Amino acid sequence: MIGIFGAGKMGEALISGLLRAGRAPSGVVAVVRRPERAEQLREAYGIATASAAEAAKSADTLIITVKPQDMLTMLDEIAPHVPADKLVISVAAGITTAVIERRLGVDAPVVRVMSNTPVLVDEAMSVISPGAFARPEHLARAEELLRPVGKVLRIPESQQDAATALSGSGPAYVYFLVEAMVDAGILLGMPRGTAMEMVTQAVFGAATMLRETGEHPVILREAVTSPGGTTIAAIRELERHGVRAAILAAIEAARDRGRELGSA
Repeated sequence: MIGIFGAGKMGEALISGLLRAGRAPSGVVAVVRRPERAEQLREAYGIATASAAEAAKSADTLIITVKPQDMLTMLDEIAPHVPADKLVISVAAGITTAVIERRLGVDAPVVRVMSNTPVLVDEAMSVISPGAFARPEHLARAEELLRPVGKVLRIPESQQDAATALSGSGPAYVYFLVEAMVDAGILLGMPRGTAMEMVTQAVFGAATMLRETGEHPVILREAVTSPGGTTIAAIRELERHGVRAAILAAIEAARDRGRELGSA
């Protein structure tokens, strides 16, 4: 039994992904605060809902997806029902495994995860890190749960805040870029629908080339950039407006905010 504690966007995405990957609805239980939300999940996915204490007792693996500011309250609620052999997977930005271990008060195996919303289309990027008491089999179990809905990568926990900023928030940066490119298409006289289709396919194709070829992005960009051509004119403007520096600063700011959430 898998317990999903918190069924916001990420929690529901994981529920949906687990079921699409073949897990039976009877093997998933969700913890939500609002009765109407519980009813929505039961109707949409056929899963059971329960209190935090009930789910902590019945589930073999606990996946906690509540907001970072709600994490300590949730841990206090389930701590009396978590024995030392129960796997706890945290998807809360900024909250370290050490904080979770101390709050639970037992030597429970904790795996920290940062995933992202493309889990909805089985293309998530999930990075995982073990706590002090997590053994290889616990990491393997976390990978087993996450791999059907995307790519899974093991990293040191010291890199988790950076991963949160880079891939956890990463889809939002891509959507922001797509929005700007579509607006540019409209500025140039194209219908919105046409511009959206063209930009979406360009982004999808570029991402596919990056993944399939394994080439450095500079190599792929240079293949599009002819001397004196249209692409180099556009690149010059991006550099002139400091787009690269803005992206670096934005991701650094996201990293810092993740640390703030974890220490709040």
